[in-house]
Amino acid sequence: MINTTWLRTFCTLVDVGHFTRTAECLHMTQSGVSQHVRKLEEQLGVKLLVRQGKQFSLTEAAKRLYADAQDILLALSNLEQTVGEDPPYEGAVRVMSPGSVGLKLYPRLLAMQNVHSNLTIDYRFAPNTEVENAVVESSADIGFMTAKSTLAEVVCTPVAEEPLILITPAAVKNTDWNTLTSLGFIDHPDGSHHANLLLSSNYPQFQHSNLFARKGFSNQIGMILEPVSLGLGFTVLPAYAVEAFQRPECINAHRLANPVSETIYQCVLRNRSLPNRIKTVMENIEQWL
Repeated sequence: MINTTWLRTFCTLVDVGHFTRTAECLHMTQSGVSQHVRKLEEQLGVKLLVRQGKQFSLTEAAKRLYADAQDILLALSNLEQTVGEDPPYEGAVRVMSPGSVGLKLYPRLLAMQNVHSNLTIDYRFAPNTEVENAVVESSADIGFMTAKSTLAEVVCTPVAEEPLILITPAAVKNTDWNTLTSLGFIDHPDGSHHANLLLSSNYPQFQHSNLFARKGFSNQIGMILEPVSLGLGFTVLPAYAVEAFQRPECINAHRLANPVSETIYQCVLRNRSLPNRIKTVMENIEQWL
């Protein structure tokens, strides 16, 4: 394999046309320039220069080498620059979170991508366990969870508190126990968990969401409030999911006497060196939350 240092010295000599000035350009001695050229000749097994006193001319082999070497050295120079670059708004960033957090973040990340066209956002909605696994397996660069990971490989930083909200149809103003019982519960994948957190802190009668008639179920975060808006029941959801609902006039969001929130953790793989694009996205997300 050709020594690129010797090759660069040779091409500089051809460009400058003088040993002394080449040495000055490369911050070398003149004997060092001569040594590089001689070693290159030995490596290639061809004569490159015909010396005539202090002057020299190129052999045919040298002319061919010089012509081909320009593209090689330019490619190497570009490669060095590309490898050294770490732009803050270029490349793909893979984010994963539960649905409510995603409804808050995804539109803002798309707006960022719209401004910085070389940035690509890959956003996946998933429950905590899938987010945790994706971070460990490096299929997600940034994960958001509503429970702190128990895995040593995952670093979790609390970045926000998301309140849990009791949601009823718009016409319902009273949220006493009898009213909730008569309405019935619109369930979702985290319905029992959220109801337990919020309702147990505000209603002494509450033991489990099974106490309410189950009036519907949806596993699509953006659709859970649709049956509530039609008067079919009540539910408990994180605040970001409520904020994202497109017809707020059709529902009533009740903040109860004893507020309850879930901590949102930003999770990354421990000891991973994060490129600037990921750091930029993380910094912006922390501001949005």
